Parts: sequence; structure tokens; C-alpha cells
Amino acid sequence: MSTAARVRILVAAIAALTAVAVAYTLHAAGRTDARDKARPGGPAVVKGTFDLTGRQRILFRNMAWGPQRDHLASVPLDGTGGARTTMPLTCYKFHAAGGTGVCVQARRGPVNTFSVLILDSRLRELRRYAAGGGPSRTRVSPSGRMVAWTVFVSGDSYAGVNFSTRTAIVDTRTWTLHRNMEEFRVIKDGRPYRSVDVNFWGVTFADDDLFYATMATKGKTYLVRGNVSTRTVRTLKENAECPSVSPDGTRVAFKHRVKGDRSALPWRLHVLDLRTMKETATAETRPLDDQVGWLDDRTLMYAIPAEYESDQYRVPADGTGSPALLMKAAQVPAVLR
Repeated sequence: MSTAARVRILVAAIAALTAVAVAYTLHAAGRTDARDKARPGGPAVVKGTFDLTGRQRILFRNMAWGPQRDHLASVPLDGTGGARTTMPLTCYKFHAAGGTGVCVQARRGPVNTFSVLILDSRLRELRRYAAGGGPSRTRVSPSGRMVAWTVFVSGDSYAGVNFSTRTAIVDTRTWTLHRNMEEFRVIKDGRPYRSVDVNFWGVTFADDDLFYATMATKGKTYLVRGNVSTRTVRTLKENAECPSVSPDGTRVAFKHRVKGDRSALPWRLHVLDLRTMKETATAETRPLDDQVGWLDDRTLMYAIPAEYESDQYRVPADGTGSPALLMKAAQVPAVLR
């Protein structure tokens, strides 16, 4: 074959590949445009302003398709099914309490990077930290002083075994940063414990010192109680993940891994009475993967996979009643009490 013929074939091949690339780009753009448009029948979304000084409201990540998807949103506690107000602030993970907020933001690129923003009561940035991994859980103590966040160092799900996490805690009064809870002293079954495979995640604060969290080691998970001041945690119970302490501090809700369940979400929602150590299964029997919240001292709220990625449901914490839809297309809600 002559050199000229080879050149013609090469040019034709490049042209064909270019046409395919352009067609795919236009197709992807079309899908993105369609995704960004509000979907008929979805939650009503309006632009507005709000902050952390209000009461009797829920703030959350809006998951409804449209220009405000992923924006921070707000609804009144007595109007969770109505129109939601959104602000330009985008948060992949969010929590707030006591006039302090924590927002994990994503910077998209060939490799996504995440930043942890500490916000004041007006949702203005106070400090920013590199997340160092994919975001998982965030929590603020009731007073707003302490903030915790967990990231995946490897893996992106708690369902398997091939993951590693790192949990940090910061004091917003002194800005003392505990970069890795794995440096805390562990008391397991009453004895000092050390292992290179220890992981922590899902911190929930009872106050500015006392907290609960998940510890994993040797293929098992434990509910642990810890103190920031002494940098110490103690195991309380096996098979408990992503705890959430009640507003009155007497109970902890958590995910209980169901033996023999090989599904992607092998957990059921339970509540532990910290005074009696009695465990109660809730009326929610669907599998879930969430660090649940408390609407009040009697009611839990949590995410269930749905059309918009997840909807929020509520259920009594004492095992009675039945699950009920709280709001559609919402994630990581925080109640302003």
C-alpha cells in the first residue's frame, strides 16, 4: 500500500473517531440538560434566604432534579411536604446545631476533591479543611462547639469489608483539631486494645465532651462511648453502626447488621436505651444505610433509596407505629430546635 493511501485511511479513521466523540458529547450534554430540568411532580423548589438562627425548621441537601439540586434547602417542621427554599450553598454532606454548621463540598475534576467547611450561624465560612477522602458522615454537638466528620480513605461503602475511614473532630472555640480518631486510646471489653485495622466513623455528640461512634476491628463493629478531653473510647455493644444520640441523651439509634442478609444494605434500624442497655427494633423493616436523625425525643428520621436517590421517612423510636414519608428528595437533614 502506498504512503498516500495510508495517509487517506488514517485521516478517514480520525474523522470517524472525531464524529463519534462529538456525537457522544452532545448525547451526554443532552442527558445532563434533561437531568438539570425540574421533573414534573417533584417537590416545589424556590430560591430564598435562611440561616441557622431559626427554630422549628429542617435544613437538608435538596435532591430534586433541577438547577437547585445539591443546594442547601429549608422547610418548616410542620410543612415538610410543601415548597422548599434553597440557597446557592451546595453541600454533599451537612449538619448543624447550636448555630454552627458543617458542609462538605465537592470540587469536580479528573479526581474529585472535597473540602470541609465550618459555618457560622449566618452560613458564612469560618474555617476550611481538606477532607482527605470521600465524605461519609458529619455531626455537630448540640451547643455548636464540636464538629466531627468522617471520610473514606479507601472504598466508598460500609457494605463490604475493603474500606478504610478517617474521622476528625475540631473544637470551634479553640480550633484544636484531632485529625484522626485512630490515635485515641481504646478500651475494649474493659481492657486496653490496639490493632492496626481499627476504624472509626459516625460520631454523634451528647455534649461538648461525651460522644458515641462506630469502631470496627477484626471484622466486627462496636458502639463506643468516648470523651474528647481524654481522647479515650470504650466499647459498649457489638454490631452497631452509625449511632445517633437522642436529644435528651438517653438513647442511641443505630444500624444493626442482620445476620445472613447478603443484600447491599444488610442493616435494620434499632434503638438502644443507655440506662437499661435494652435494644428495641423499630417498625422500619426495610434495609437502610444512613446515620439517622431525631425529629424529637420520640421520632427518628432516615433516608430510604427512592426515585430522587433518597426520600426521608419517620418512625417512632419505641418500636410502635409504622414508617411514614417525611419529605421527598432529601438527604442529611438537620433539625433546628
